[in-house]
Amino acid sequence: MIAGLYEARQTLEGRRVRCDKQVREQNDENMKMERERSRLEAKKVAGEAEEKSIMDRLWDNYGLTHSAAVALRMPLPGGTAKANRRAGELRNAIRALGAPNLGAIDEYDRVSTRYEYLTEQRNDAEAARADLLTIIGDLTGRMREIFLEQFTLIGEHFTRTFREIFGGGDARLSLEDPEDALLCGVEIHAQPPGKKMRSISLLSGGEKSLVAIALYFSIFKVRPAPFCVLDEVDHDLDDINVARFAAYLRRLAGDIQFVVITHRRGTMEAADMLYGVTTQEEGVSKILSMRLQDAEASLGISLN
Repeated sequence: MIAGLYEARQTLEGRRVRCDKQVREQNDENMKMERERSRLEAKKVAGEAEEKSIMDRLWDNYGLTHSAAVALRMPLPGGTAKANRRAGELRNAIRALGAPNLGAIDEYDRVSTRYEYLTEQRNDAEAARADLLTIIGDLTGRMREIFLEQFTLIGEHFTRTFREIFGGGDARLSLEDPEDALLCGVEIHAQPPGKKMRSISLLSGGEKSLVAIALYFSIFKVRPAPFCVLDEVDHDLDDINVARFAAYLRRLAGDIQFVVITHRRGTMEAADMLYGVTTQEEGVSKILSMRLQDAEASLGISLN
């Protein structure tokens, strides 16, 4: 369940990152559109001011409105050549004035509509981001609660399992930083019989292996399964601890089916069924099997 919640949290974290990116992109686009809007606004104002200036000069110089000036039009005296020259002068003068941008109003409306749309999209993205952060916070809190609950159970089983396997002593689990339970490390302290409590890093290789086995079985008790495969977990154990390990496996074998890969005699003696691989001919492997109960009956001995 923790793995599922952690995966959900990672997925939501990915969605939050994408939302953050979308928000930044929307903000950049809004800034560009805002600058374009300001430029067009200024251009619109300049065009309106220029148009007003022309009308004002017509009124100030001639006392005419535009419609009145159109009504009073007449041919220029002096003939066509002089009129053409005057028309050229007037065209140059008009060209010098510059034409007002009559499309600025429509362009302003278009940019303003686009700006409002992008602003709405940005607000939606920010709202989605806030919702995702809330969900992530809730999931993180629930994951921490479940983790601490399961960690406490594993710690209790670890203490009992350690004592059963080692024939005494004491052991405990602790978090390096309980305030950051999901990310901090786990400290394992063990006290084999006749020794002081110490960190697992100070134990011998065989003791470390047996502590790891005890921790594994502790987790197994919290999250049991009907089937388990152990691969050379008894490799570093001495003969006494191999016997303890094998005896503990026998106690659990009533509820769990174990498949143990091993080269240790003590572990093999505790098994119900042995499988081995032999090479009787070069390059040809053969699998052999033996049920120890049948072997005991056939030989008339007891291996336990």
